Amino acid sequence: MKILYIFPHPDDESFGPAAAIHSQLSQGHEVHLLTLTRGGATRQRHKLGLSVSEMGEVRYKEMLDVEKTLGLNSMTVLDYPDSGLQEMDPRELENTIKDFIKKMTPDVIVTYPVHGISGFHDHLVTHAVVKRVYLELKDEGASYLKRLAFVTVPDDGSPSWSGKGLPRLKLSGEELIDCIINLNDDDVNALKDALACYATYKETIEESGVVETIGDKLYFEFFQEDCKPVVDSITQFE
Repeated sequence: MKILYIFPHPDDESFGPAAAIHSQLSQGHEVHLLTLTRGGATRQRHKLGLSVSEMGEVRYKEMLDVEKTLGLNSMTVLDYPDSGLQEMDPRELENTIKDFIKKMTPDVIVTYPVHGISGFHDHLVTHAVVKRVYLELKDEGASYLKRLAFVTVPDDGSPSWSGKGLPRLKLSGEELIDCIINLNDDDVNALKDALACYATYKETIEESGVVETIGDKLYFEFFQEDCKPVVDSITQFE
């Protein structure tokens, strides 16, 4: 099957999904990546003394390494404003993503869940836009589209991505989890290798503890589906 991941920033594909991508490629599926920005607005640029444009170029080159490391079938990186998707006319994003999907004709689309995992507004905008486009295409008879999936983190009730005195972000409740992918050592190593491509983010990656947090499982929600018991692949259908 053909799987299309859509994320707003460089490294979104590597902070977890890279392990699933490796698993899917190993199973013979096509995996494609569409990234909406070059991620140049990151605060990391200040440490490096780079402009937004210069940082975007650095991050793009790191993404090229990710593409090779994971063996993606294709990667497309757009140049919409990093940290600025909330100020855009969503119809522009919708039209761009819609045209891309129509040319790609994927079976499965994957993006962020409604909470964006981190709550970052670029993540939330991407979720909303991709979901709307998916529904529009289905209404227009895009029979190639079989599933919209959201890579997520289960809510275990512990504090998550919130500062002191702020409400705790709500992640995905157990009832929303439709798929749990069990990762093998090769999948986890692919995750580590993909993350290592982001040399400018080495400190952030290590501080995040993302590899330890993911462990040997990745979780997905399926839009307008309720898989109970959960399935072990986003390409598994009844």
